[in-house]
Amino acid sequence: MLKNFLKEIISIVVGKPAEEIVDLLDGDKYVNEFIIAKKLDLTINQARNILYKISDHGLVSSIRKKDKKKGWYTYFWKIEVLKSLEFLRELVQKNLNQLKSQIKSRETKRFYVCERCNVEYNEENAMLHDFTCNECGEVFTVKDNEKVLKDFKRNEEKYENKLKLIENEISIEKDKLEKIKTKENKKIEQEKMKQREETRRVQKDIRDKAKKEADKKKPAKKEKKKIINKNIKNKKIKKVSKKK
Repeated sequence: MLKNFLKEIISIVVGKPAEEIVDLLDGDKYVNEFIIAKKLDLTINQARNILYKISDHGLVSSIRKKDKKKGWYTYFWKIEVLKSLEFLRELVQKNLNQLKSQIKSRETKRFYVCERCNVEYNEENAMLHDFTCNECGEVFTVKDNEKVLKDFKRNEEKYENKLKLIENEISIEKDKLEKIKTKENKKIEQEKMKQREETRRVQKDIRDKAKKEADKKKPAKKEKKKIINKNIKNKKIKKVSKKK
């Protein structure tokens, strides 16, 4: 069902012959534009024109990579499934709203028709023409809206069912993207934890090294202090001896 919707979207945007591009772009990876052109039996410029038209609606995304040997950039493309489904939902909803408006109009207003020319008029326009056809002079008859209403309501039901299917696909795609996002966030958080652990390890190594250096200096300080104390003691002894 999803692929049918995507092909319908591409058909609306660039025409039915281009809908096969969905089979190439509907995946997790970006596809080389030269491969797209080859698979569709198109020139690279023809393929790019199709892709640019779709891109104008925001329905595909691209990345570019530089060819190290030739020096030019090659584009890689992927269809944006969620945006495409939302685009289709908007179109279907618009058509449904217009149809509902027509149904309401048929249920509340009177319409007239020239049966010879098969031209229909609402009541206001029929009055302006004096209920007579300008082309053939035939007098208008009241349009039987029953069959038209039946067709309209049948189409209304189709649109509403289609909307439900589209909404279901949108929900599935959102869940899929949410899972991907959660997975990516988890991966980022794991990387942050690794970085924090590495930072703590480095800081601990620095502290341990500083402590070792300090511990090495302590005996020397103690020895120096002993010598100083000894010198002070000797000076005191000498002073006492001189006084005697």
